[in-house]
Amino acid sequence: MVIWLIGMSGSGKTTLGREIARQLRTLAPNTVLLDGDELREVFAHDRGDAPYSIEGRRLNAERLTALCAMLDRQGVHVVCCVLSIFPDMREENRRRFSSYFEVFMDAPLAVLQARDVKGLYAAAGRGEVSNVVGVDIPFPRPVAADMVIDSSGNPDGLEHVAARILTQTGLQG
Repeated sequence: MVIWLIGMSGSGKTTLGREIARQLRTLAPNTVLLDGDELREVFAHDRGDAPYSIEGRRLNAERLTALCAMLDRQGVHVVCCVLSIFPDMREENRRRFSSYFEVFMDAPLAVLQARDVKGLYAAAGRGEVSNVVGVDIPFPRPVAADMVIDSSGNPDGLEHVAARILTQTGLQG
């Protein structure tokens, strides 16, 4: 099973992904959490502007998808947190993985800019960085997500949302 959390920077993908992985590990210790930003560091693909261009983002997405597929073939559950700006890759995920559940962390850009956990949106606004998804790279909203979470504010609580996702995937009864 690959649980694919997508959304723009600051939408809460990694925070929710960590909670999903924590809960899932109690049921299935063969669970791995993959994060797009962490994978960039692993492959030293996080320096300069090129990795954040459309081409660089595509390369990172392809690496992440290939890693998910390898783990999935070995029976490892994967919780993957990634921007996922390539609709064709999301469509392919449904065929490529043994089981796939897509969660869209939806929050308006204004909320994400106010939250600005990494200071990314402020830096883009000052012209210090470019290639920021939602600012100068479009974010194609998913049209076929299995679940949409309004992450502009989460009244249900993180643990409840993670449990709800695991129930809908069939991994938790």
